[in-house]
Amino acid sequence: MFISEAYAQAASGAAAQPGGLESMFSSFGVMILIFAVFWFLLIRPQQKRQKEHKKMIDSLTTGNEVITAGGICGKIVAADENYINLQIAAVDDKPVVITFQRVAIQAVLPKGTVKF
Repeated sequence: MFISEAYAQAASGAAAQPGGLESMFSSFGVMILIFAVFWFLLIRPQQKRQKEHKKMIDSLTTGNEVITAGGICGKIVAADENYINLQIAAVDDKPVVITFQRVAIQAVLPKGTVKF
């Protein structure tokens, strides 16, 4: 009983085979459409944000007030190719300076935001 049903299903599938090439192209077209949607909604905006962040990181100079990815606000007192020295406080009129990688900087703040 089960074998004849399976045979009947296989026979009906074989009868629908002549349109197989059209269905292959249409499914390929759907895959391209899905990729295009992902590109414009996910990949492209992320690449744009990465370019803007890299431009901001490259433009950092001494005196900029920034916030790090960890949420620490401070003023840049020294900067080199890979690292930034950030003054985060002043204790007894001595600056408290910590070192961060440039990529850890999240945003540049307006002048006068950080007060010591």
